[in-house]
Amino acid sequence: MRPRPLPRRPVVSVVVPCYNYGRFLPEAAASALSQDGVDVEVIVVDDASTDDSLAVARQLASADPRITVVAHSSNQGHIATYNDGLSRAAGKYVTLVSADDLVAPGALARAAALMEANPRVGLVYGLPRDFTEQPPPAGPPERETWTVWDGRTWMSLACARGRNFILSPEVVMRTEAVLGIGAYSPLLPHSGDLEYWLRAAASWDVGRINGPVQAYYRVHGSNMHQTRFASAAVDIQHRLDAFRVLEDPRFPAPAAVRTKQLLRAKKALCREATRLGCSELAGPVSVETATELRKFVESLHDVPGNVRRANLLQARIARATRGRGPGGAASSLAFIRGQLDRVRWRLWAMTGIS
Repeated sequence: MRPRPLPRRPVVSVVVPCYNYGRFLPEAAASALSQDGVDVEVIVVDDASTDDSLAVARQLASADPRITVVAHSSNQGHIATYNDGLSRAAGKYVTLVSADDLVAPGALARAAALMEANPRVGLVYGLPRDFTEQPPPAGPPERETWTVWDGRTWMSLACARGRNFILSPEVVMRTEAVLGIGAYSPLLPHSGDLEYWLRAAASWDVGRINGPVQAYYRVHGSNMHQTRFASAAVDIQHRLDAFRVLEDPRFPAPAAVRTKQLLRAKKALCREATRLGCSELAGPVSVETATELRKFVESLHDVPGNVRRANLLQARIARATRGRGPGGAASSLAFIRGQLDRVRWRLWAMTGIS
């Protein structure tokens, strides 16, 4: 779908949750306030930081009236901080950007234009790009196109892949959608974003900006996903926890649809667990991780083919325990799977689905 120009300057609320990221906060705020084509309000929610974050936030607010600071008197955790900030959004559209990430130039106007042209779209995402010290310099303008899915179709794709296609800072939502969907779940501190996108897609269509980078995601040693969620087995379990929102009778879909989609997600996660377990044993041997993945596969008794998958993993684990390598066929298969992962990454970068 071809983009259409933004007919007016809507207000976009940029919620910036912050905990001990005072050193990154000025750059994050500047990336939001420098957006063209939209009016921006920045809401910094400091979650009782122990560094100078609150002082930095207040200094920024004193210099620019578009910045509001909310200070928690005690640490409430990232989910409560997200919900606090989102509840204060006054703009027509809203985005949640961690204090260590950046909004890409032009991103908010691109997302707003898509939603202005498609009133049923409640969530827009695009391509995030990792960086460490400084975001990569802007290259030549990328050709921009739009993709719009019916929300149920997008949800079905997410279940079929068992994946979260969205990193997070690249998302812009319609504030009306956020108010209707409700808060992030405090029961899912590790996969609340995936569960939130599923709830959004159950009631709203989903759009994607193809081409330009929509956000920059800073990679450093204190990233939550690096410090807390490193294990492949743990990550897969957290994703299953998010997909289990489909078991909730309040989820806006018929029971038969919810049951079918949850089973699709379980199948996808079991396939991934089996593949990852075999990959672990085909490279530097990690019997512990492969065993965790086998236990995950075994735990989902209602997934067809799981006995075969679990037995395959157990045979590979036994071989590795005896000090024997995976064998030529398994090594070749691991190589092929690595190539497929590269194809999936390219597909995700181009289309938002992998």
